[in-house]
Amino acid sequence: MSQATVGIQGVGQADLDSGMRRRAIISCALGNFVELYDFLIFGLFAAQIGANFFPASNPTTPLLSAFATYGVGFLMRPVGAIVIGAYGDRRGRKSALILTVGLMAAATALTGLIPSYASIGIAGPILLILCRLVQGFSTGGEWGGAAAFLVEYAPPGKRGLVGSWHQFAVGLALTSGLLTAALLTSLLDKEAMISWGWRLPFILGFVLAPVGLYVRARVSESPAFERTKQQQGVARNPFKDALTTQGLPVLAAFGLAAVGTVGNYTFNIYMPTYATKQLQIAAGTAFWSGTTAAIVLTILTPFFGALSDKVGRKPLALSSAILFGVLAWPLFNYLVGSPNGTTLVIVQSIAAAVLALFAGPLCAILSELFPTRVRFTALSIGYGMSVTLFGGFAPFIATWLIEATKKPVAPAFFLIFAAIVSTITIALMKDRTNAPLD
Repeated sequence: MSQATVGIQGVGQADLDSGMRRRAIISCALGNFVELYDFLIFGLFAAQIGANFFPASNPTTPLLSAFATYGVGFLMRPVGAIVIGAYGDRRGRKSALILTVGLMAAATALTGLIPSYASIGIAGPILLILCRLVQGFSTGGEWGGAAAFLVEYAPPGKRGLVGSWHQFAVGLALTSGLLTAALLTSLLDKEAMISWGWRLPFILGFVLAPVGLYVRARVSESPAFERTKQQQGVARNPFKDALTTQGLPVLAAFGLAAVGTVGNYTFNIYMPTYATKQLQIAAGTAFWSGTTAAIVLTILTPFFGALSDKVGRKPLALSSAILFGVLAWPLFNYLVGSPNGTTLVIVQSIAAAVLALFAGPLCAILSELFPTRVRFTALSIGYGMSVTLFGGFAPFIATWLIEATKKPVAPAFFLIFAAIVSTITIALMKDRTNAPLD
């Protein structure tokens, strides 16, 4: 067992006001919720978006096109990681995180207002892709910045718990998106959903943005960043330093994150579409099932984050990677063999529990890989590249695998591959649970 080293110097000042720390954690988590809600809803409404912007005679083509556009947003995540990450390492986490929420709000609002292909032709898909690129750019900076900010605010021996509120906010955003989709599909018929219903979540995401901007503007800068700035000065070129001095940790972050991103985007984002298109399960049932699983993920994540402070990050992350590799095929096989709402809830809930085992310690284990001077940039690059290659195109790859193999269980293959990558990476990593950040 990799025992946590409790009592080592924390990232904040010993006299850091508990109220200040609490406000910082709440503001970061709330802003992260707004950001990720806006980013995730695109994948949940891929079928309706495809019907509006990518008409075709083959019913699979619009869906593939929509998922490809969904994946395009992830291509900008590494760019956002580099640009916004460097800005956050030079100017501070707070300023960078305010910027990400503003960019996401603008792109989300425009996505919900773009006229369909039938109205303005090719300009519709082009505008849609541009908005998705901006969303990806914003999220590329948001994820790593929020993770670093929370962990740097954590008191000694509680980085896992405090960092897990980042993933708690992600789970809450996923729950809210799925709940919105479940309510809309229950209240509106298929034609209304395609015509205008899918636009409502994007407009709601824009309305939530001022809340995220307000709370982030009122919080103090990360104490670890301020201390490093005073003692060492900021990095002149965080991107160069991240690649030249932190190359191996960046690769470790890339490999570690693979299984979590594929597990998340396969079982949470892609699954409602898979259930309706491949298994003929009612859309409302699929979204309610996803909502249930998202609640499981959200509730369990802080528990496993706190547990990682006691037993170490590595045992939990490694267990999750192995479980995903072992369970991927049986879960899909069970669902395909008995395609109904009850089976779907069971499969998604099991996957959510395994994902929570990974998500709980994730922000802490990633942040502990890097020094404060380049943490924002290096963490964002390593994680962002992994999400781009493994997570962003997971729905597209899953759809393509089914089309190519004619086997509805084919998405399991990609998840098994990602599990192998992460298992090897985590096994080779040193567990730095609660070791000094600098």
